[in-house]
Amino acid sequence: MDLRVEQVSKSFSLGERHLEVLREINLVVPAGQRLGVVGVSGVGKSTLLHILGTLEKPTTGRIFYGDREVSAEGDETLAEFRNRTLGFAFQFHHLLAEFTALENTMLPALIAGKPRKEAGDMAAELLTRMGLGERLHHRPKELSGGEQQRVALSRALVLRPPVLLADEPTGNLDTRTADEIHEELVRLNEELGVTMIVVTHSSQLAARMHRAVTLYEGMIQEVDQGAAGR
Repeated sequence: MDLRVEQVSKSFSLGERHLEVLREINLVVPAGQRLGVVGVSGVGKSTLLHILGTLEKPTTGRIFYGDREVSAEGDETLAEFRNRTLGFAFQFHHLLAEFTALENTMLPALIAGKPRKEAGDMAAELLTRMGLGERLHHRPKELSGGEQQRVALSRALVLRPPVLLADEPTGNLDTRTADEIHEELVRLNEELGVTMIVVTHSSQLAARMHRAVTLYEGMIQEVDQGAAGR
């Protein structure tokens, strides 16, 4: 699924102070592309990702997924849209400690109304694809950091959403484990055809993207062709 951002700005009022975080962002991400979003801390990368994920509204501007203008929709329809269309992965995996890897991964499918067996089969298939076939019934504390992040990615993709939004997905991992997750992201993009927008400080991960945009003072300052797109 392609994504189109038109003249998106975001500002906040803090008492008498007016803070403009994003300024007239224009961006097109074709279906199936891996896009990296890079920039220094506090420049608005996560805010942009939250707006793309319909978790926040832009102050001005429009956002389209395909022909659907999600920036004009209400919270109820957007909740269903997020569940079925968007996968989310974050630096901290936010797995439920009392649930197994399989149960954590099943959650979006259960929320979407899938029968428990079907949800379990979908989750097990994806976890096995991620190399966790022998860890289905382990709880988060019994998994390594890399395994926990693989579970989080599996949970994000269990419904096969056409778009994955990831905020620093390897920021909390050591270099070797981060490299393994980078490989997983590329493989999932190529095998599932999912469009990926990845916020990252990692130059190694940005280089694995088809493109990387740099945010500077709330604006897209430059667009780099990632090593994967050359």
